[in-house]
Amino acid sequence: MARPDNEKVFHAPHGIARTGSSTGSSDDGAHHPELQVFERPSGLKGFYYNPPTQVVMLGFVCFMCPGLFNALQGLGGGGQLNEATSANANSALYSTFAFFAFFAGSINNVLGSKITLLLGSVGYALYIGSYLAVNIHPNASGFVIAAGAILGICAGMLWTAQGSLMLAYPTESQKGKFIAIFWSIFNLGGVVGASVSLGQNFHSETNSVGNGTYVVFLVLTGVGVLIPLLMVDPSKMVRSDGSRVTTPQHPSWRTEFFGLWVALRTDPWIVLLFPMFFASNWFYTWQFNDFNGAIFNIRARSLNNLVYWLAQIIGSVSIGFLLDQRSLSRRLRAFSGWCVLFVMVFVVHIWAYFYQRQYTRAQVSAPGYHKFDIYDSGYAGRIVFYIICGVLDAMWQTTAYWVMGAMSNDPAKLAHFTGFYKSLQSAGAAGIWRGDAMGLPYMNIFVSTWVLLVVGLLCALPMIHMRVQDHTEEEDDLHDLDQALTREK
Repeated sequence: MARPDNEKVFHAPHGIARTGSSTGSSDDGAHHPELQVFERPSGLKGFYYNPPTQVVMLGFVCFMCPGLFNALQGLGGGGQLNEATSANANSALYSTFAFFAFFAGSINNVLGSKITLLLGSVGYALYIGSYLAVNIHPNASGFVIAAGAILGICAGMLWTAQGSLMLAYPTESQKGKFIAIFWSIFNLGGVVGASVSLGQNFHSETNSVGNGTYVVFLVLTGVGVLIPLLMVDPSKMVRSDGSRVTTPQHPSWRTEFFGLWVALRTDPWIVLLFPMFFASNWFYTWQFNDFNGAIFNIRARSLNNLVYWLAQIIGSVSIGFLLDQRSLSRRLRAFSGWCVLFVMVFVVHIWAYFYQRQYTRAQVSAPGYHKFDIYDSGYAGRIVFYIICGVLDAMWQTTAYWVMGAMSNDPAKLAHFTGFYKSLQSAGAAGIWRGDAMGLPYMNIFVSTWVLLVVGLLCALPMIHMRVQDHTEEEDDLHDLDQALTREK
């Protein structure tokens, strides 16, 4: 790989990655002979070309785009009185997301992360704009559904580029920290969006979001669309241990699409994570529409939404801290994270069951049904429960990313893994949002949520046991890829 004229390369002491390596420092202090490191730029350029700086910028892309989208979704029905329109739009969104996410890794490798992020972020602006349009023209519900389908294509690109960068920039010992940094900034988008919604709708009596909220969201999302243009090409990045971020170079689109099959062929254990991936957005339908949107007025929904995304920061930082504990082996950290998720799933859903049994879809749709306000008796317990829901969500997503990162250090393979993750996640979401639009009983949706989360964890356990090791060698990634390509020739 060609180097800039001002870049120095020198032999490194034991334990530092080779030039061009994507491995980084190891958790177990493995030694490698003939090692080299790149000297990182100094001064302002060094700060700008720093992996943590770029991960922060990546976080702000998602802060402004999917973060604000999440804030809107968290209101239940996208803040609309007609929740069926929002549910159908989400079904269209996740259907196209599920299909295109399988190929988004290939698109990311060919177009580059900056262009992929840019194209992906545009869809969020269009989608938020569609809610403003339907608020002005009530008969424009078809536009919302079409915008949802377009957003699904864009979201597949954005999230695949995001996942590949977030897992490629850190060294092995930093992956949990980098995921936590990203997830915290990303969820600040939900916090800011929810704060805007709460402030603008605190005295609202219409039970739906006003035009001003959508306008603010649309402006902020437009800012997010521009951020990828300012990010550094990952091939120019040097990690904290002096190793280069490896950028995959493939000769053709055919090879890129074939890489999806190669990633699955070389790492078949990823299949055991598919139920965990499938369940990872399923619970949003019950939490957002069938709990928050169903039984609370717009003021309470806005406050619930705010604390939910604040809780996400707590959840991601706490589980990231556990998963990066250097005093524990990586395998022990993986099993510890699994145990935390298992306990949290049962705590949340046993608690939720006692709330869900108190109301049905028919009851909340009946004229005169009293929706909870923030001053009502019983509201305090429900908002605390919703906080715990937010903590569980962040822990689940962070752990899923961390486990994928523990399986490989190859950016190309990680791009495909995240493509599988977002595709299966979206397939599940498409199905359950459509079920909600068709009026499935709340209890049925709730029980399916609980069951899928438990099944996802049980399927992931043998994969963690067999595949997560204390250190991932780059040579293992390359050997697996070479073997697969050789077999196909």
